[in-house]
Amino acid sequence: MIRKACLTDIAAIQGLTKPFADREQMLPLSIGDITERLRDFLLAEEQGEVAGCVALHVTWERLMEIRSLAVADKFQGQGLGRKLVMAAHDEARKMHARELFALTYVPDFFTALGYRRIAREELPHKVWSDCIKCPKFPDCGEVALKIELEK
Repeated sequence: MIRKACLTDIAAIQGLTKPFADREQMLPLSIGDITERLRDFLLAEEQGEVAGCVALHVTWERLMEIRSLAVADKFQGQGLGRKLVMAAHDEARKMHARELFALTYVPDFFTALGYRRIAREELPHKVWSDCIKCPKFPDCGEVALKIELEK
């Protein structure tokens, strides 16, 4: 089941994202970060527990970003990441977004979903507000990808 996050999910979201941040596969999210962005998050539940998360963040006019995609190790390989991204696509359509993008160390996951690689410079400067906080900036190695949403 995929659902919107609520206030009682904050610790679970941090628990999902922390291992990926510890492995430097995503930026760490504090409780404050998660709380401020809670409305961006969708969660996957499996066997009564939060198994994965994704955030859909409004970036610019009709452009949105897929962020903070994480699936707990014990639920990996079951298609939850794909289901979360597809649910984010549905939410983006409801908001009348035209395009989605992702910055990722796992570009093949996104290309399999129809995203195409783009030059990072194609993205609005606003995108880099979080990147500046990263110790790897400006050479983090993340790949920028974008997809146009069908109507």
